[in-house]
Amino acid sequence: MLLQDEQNSSVIGSDRVEGTTVYGADKEKIGKVDKLLLDKRRGEVTDVILSAGGFLGIGDEKHSIPWSKLDYDTERGGYCIDVTKEQLMEAPRFRGDEPDRAFDRDYQSSVYEYWTVTPYW
Repeated sequence: MLLQDEQNSSVIGSDRVEGTTVYGADKEKIGKVDKLLLDKRRGEVTDVILSAGGFLGIGDEKHSIPWSKLDYDTERGGYCIDVTKEQLMEAPRFRGDEPDRAFDRDYQSSVYEYWTVTPYW
């Protein structure tokens, strides 16, 4: 449940974003937000780590998705991305037991190239 101030604001706490469902181009659930990546100097969200697949966190794959690829859908109460599950499964990814991989510049470069988004750096 949103706090009264959150209902009337475009700002939300990161704890409210983590765990939020992400829907693909077909409006079907393709994963959930695992965490947000922030640019330390600019204080802006750069990427979302999307958790897809697995069961109870076991065997899930993580995908770094540029923040600009996601749109919040108030009717669904989740984020929408204009890709299919198949496109997501072809995207650069890492296992849940490799959390530092999300911060690797080579990995991030492959993510931005795959999604054809200009890197934030």
